[in-house]
Amino acid sequence: QVQLVESGGGLVQAGGSLRLSCAASGRTFSSHAMGWFRQAPGKERKFVAVISWSGGRKYYADSVKGRFTISRDNAKNTVYLQMNGLKPEDTAVYYCTAARTIVAGPLLDEYDYWGQGTQVTVSS
Repeated sequence: QVQLVESGGGLVQAGGSLRLSCAASGRTFSSHAMGWFRQAPGKERKFVAVISWSGGRKYYADSVKGRFTISRDNAKNTVYLQMNGLKPEDTAVYYCTAARTIVAGPLLDEYDYWGQGTQVTVSS
């Protein structure tokens, strides 16, 4: 079992930055690829980024490529999402998630564990 708790969301102006953190419980953190998804009001949950168990592989949605950076610290059981150049269309609830394998992609059904989400609001 993996329990996930996100933090770091908030209100920011367009062009600004935020850093999301996701703290995981359990001794198996390094056995899971870790991802971030987001969900805007009235829309489906969408893939943002994923990082492999070692941090050696990273994959981003086209909409955030070049602006967002995912990273992890296995010693601290934490995954991060650095978001720069934020746009109003980035406004959403951001969810941290753990995949069932050490490498994962952008599909929802690759992920078994989810956090409660943290709100990110970008004003224009």
